[in-house]
Amino acid sequence: MVIKKDGRREAFDREKLMSGILVACEKRPISVKRVERLVDDIERSLEKKHEKEIASNQIGELVMKGLHSIDEIAYVRFASVYRQFRDVGQFMKELKTFLK
Repeated sequence: MVIKKDGRREAFDREKLMSGILVACEKRPISVKRVERLVDDIERSLEKKHEKEIASNQIGELVMKGLHSIDEIAYVRFASVYRQFRDVGQFMKELKTFLK
């Protein structure tokens, strides 16, 4: 089960995860196979935790870590939605962190 930010719980949905990552990777030179491998890696990572429930932010962090190593633009796209930046300053701070 995934614990959402608002406290709701819902079943883990591989397709929903895949869809979110594919949106971030749209029009980037990233194959669907590469995204599938990232989703596989995330699932394995979650399974290793042996927990029945996992917070959605932990999944988001795993996605960001994976995208960071795959494609800079996809990472920034995902981060902008996931982190819900309120202004350009927050966005720039994330970019500076990424560039380090």
